[in-house]
Amino acid sequence: MSDFEKIKTETLSRMEKSLEALKADFAGLRAGRAHASLLDGILVEAYGNMTPISQVGTVSVPDARTLSVSVWDKSMAKSVEKALRESDLGLNPMSDGQLIRIPIPPLSEERRKELVKISGKYAEQCKVAVRNIRRDAMDDVKKLKKDSLISEDEEKKYNNDIQKWTDDAIRKVDEQVALKEKDIMQV
Repeated sequence: MSDFEKIKTETLSRMEKSLEALKADFAGLRAGRAHASLLDGILVEAYGNMTPISQVGTVSVPDARTLSVSVWDKSMAKSVEKALRESDLGLNPMSDGQLIRIPIPPLSEERRKELVKISGKYAEQCKVAVRNIRRDAMDDVKKLKKDSLISEDEEKKYNNDIQKWTDDAIRKVDEQVALKEKDIMQV
């Protein structure tokens, strides 16, 4: 594998990881519909440790406006309910023993606009990460040129390739954020 192939593999891999991180960030932004990943970031006090909700019960989506958590250990129900209330998602869980129902309130126009701003911020952070990855790759190419391992023409070609990958990644970020914003603003 040539030096540039190594740079290419590492660069594309890092850009893909940045896009995956953006998708994970977007999954945490609720768009008015219930989905199980909405509760992924919520930790519950369980047996002296902070534990993800998915580790203490089964999260399901009975309908578009409701989530439910079926707690495996009845004694954990109060802790789960408390964690849900204290989360910054504005949820109001209702418990009937082992099953906790969580109605998802519709988003206000103001909250929707706030979520659009947050999604834009996530997208911008991802773009900055992609550009930093581009800079690292171009620095690696510059080092190959400095060490006389490639010609000036090859350096230009490699830098053009790196720029194309960057443009593709930025385009994907823009597509993702446009979809998320459309999803958020949908009533």
